[in-house]
Amino acid sequence: MRIYGPNGTTLGTPSSGAKKASSSTFSLPDTAPAADARPAAAPRAANSIDALLAMQGVEDATERRKRSVQRGRGALDVLDELKISMLAGSITPATVARLRTAAADLKASSGDAGLDAVLSEIELRVEVELAKAGQV
Repeated sequence: MRIYGPNGTTLGTPSSGAKKASSSTFSLPDTAPAADARPAAAPRAANSIDALLAMQGVEDATERRKRSVQRGRGALDVLDELKISMLAGSITPATVARLRTAAADLKASSGDAGLDAVLSEIELRVEVELAKAGQV
């Protein structure tokens, strides 16, 4: 994403002193010292692209849960592939490599205790299958 032009923030213009009273007889006394009459600064925008990327990188609990469910489903798919290849009598190194990758992906926490328990059971099964294949 490319941003062109100024960032849209401008400093406020300082006031030109106390307001002058019109022709009426009522006026406010000038009691504030001149040193306190500073212009208010406008809020600063995020100037760094790193700050913007960091804000985008923050994921909420639902995103973490979705990713954990996807990782769990992926691990179950690889386990099914392994089962089919074992029944066929030909375990491929690619399947074992995918199983090792799935085991590494399951270590992240989702933030949901029930989902984490299911994912740890899937991870245990993946580790057992890797041990059976002699790949641990």
